[in-house]
Amino acid sequence: MKVRSLKKDKYNVITLGCSKNLVDSEVLMGQLRANDRDVVHDSEKDDANIIIVNTCGFIDNAKQESIDTILRYADAKEAGAIDKLYVTGCLSQRYKDSLEEEIPQVDAYFGTLELPQLLKTLEANYQHELIGERLLTTPKHYAYFKIAEGCNRPCSFCAIPLMRGKHVDRPMESLVQEATRLANMGTKELILIAQDLTYYGLQHYGERKLAELLQRLSDVNGIEWIRMQYAYPSQFPMDALDVMVERENICKYLDMPLQHISDNMLKTMRRGISKRRTLELVDTIRQRVPDIALRTTLIAGHPGETQQDFEEMYRWVEETRFDRLGIFTYSHEENTHSHTLEDNVPDEVKQERADAIMELQQGISMELNEARVGQTYKVLFDRKESGYFVGRTQYDSPEVDNEVLVPATDTYVRLGDFANVRITDSSDFDLYGEVVQ
Repeated sequence: MKVRSLKKDKYNVITLGCSKNLVDSEVLMGQLRANDRDVVHDSEKDDANIIIVNTCGFIDNAKQESIDTILRYADAKEAGAIDKLYVTGCLSQRYKDSLEEEIPQVDAYFGTLELPQLLKTLEANYQHELIGERLLTTPKHYAYFKIAEGCNRPCSFCAIPLMRGKHVDRPMESLVQEATRLANMGTKELILIAQDLTYYGLQHYGERKLAELLQRLSDVNGIEWIRMQYAYPSQFPMDALDVMVERENICKYLDMPLQHISDNMLKTMRRGISKRRTLELVDTIRQRVPDIALRTTLIAGHPGETQQDFEEMYRWVEETRFDRLGIFTYSHEENTHSHTLEDNVPDEVKQERADAIMELQQGISMELNEARVGQTYKVLFDRKESGYFVGRTQYDSPEVDNEVLVPATDTYVRLGDFANVRITDSSDFDLYGEVVQ
């Protein structure tokens, strides 16, 4: 009879989905490490005997990836390759009952706000004094920085409130403490994330406080870049732009998902903003921060989108010339308002429309990048890859935006540090350069 050795448990946390999920995993790993547990993240090795899958449940493709990952580890458990399998995150929050029935090999399922229960199941103590502390999975020089949880917006297509609940602010003092702690660990860039940054302050303080938070974080010694992602357009707090202009360490960058431009679709999507107000908002932002890089995301094929609606969006993208742009094909999500509508745009048409927008944006990005040749930018270097040091300017967020490539033979580059780089060449989504001393 085979006797199992009494070696120490090892935990492998698998993260799927967005950067907000990544922060949740980092907090979980920080708690496990504080409980003297051996924990790794997304490890490809087979030496972990306890697997925790942090799932995404946002759209069909993400849900399928989560299910496939759970099934892969469920098979590993049945084969004796792992001892325990736990599932947490958005998919588990949204479909817990169905998952328990369909994949019973999982030892327990947990929702997005059930970290204490998960730790209790793992026989680990939830340490309140560690709130805000995390085990970073990113390079230590940048960190995603979640300032709030949940969302109060009524967007017709979005299932986030079903999985994350109502908007809840994190207290400003706690955020400043965490930023200070990260800076002391070597973090130089904070990437502010939430489902809606612009709502910050309303729940906890009764008024919008994003501008004040930016000021407070900007004062933290050692933080050289602060970047804003996921800013909702309706009732955007303009005083945040004033802080962006005043403070050198706040990146001239804004990620604002606009989703569409036709009044027909904005109303159907329940976005709370019109075409006229959207156009005015973009113009105002660019007037007040002339060198800002604007990133947006769009949806193609929402129920009711006509060819005329799409062509209106296409012309708008062509005229507005966003610095960065991504587009999703509509996913018909149950229990959302849009699910009550007929999903009447064929999948192939959704994809054709999305492809057309991205082809247009590719040409715009190429032209914008060509205009940067000959200019010099402050670049933060993230990694070394395929013979290049790879970094970013203040106008680019990790993973989704432009990258700056400098030959790996350049002796002046240090990963995690800044350097001035003169751009010598460009492509549609990359810049090439040399360090200037």
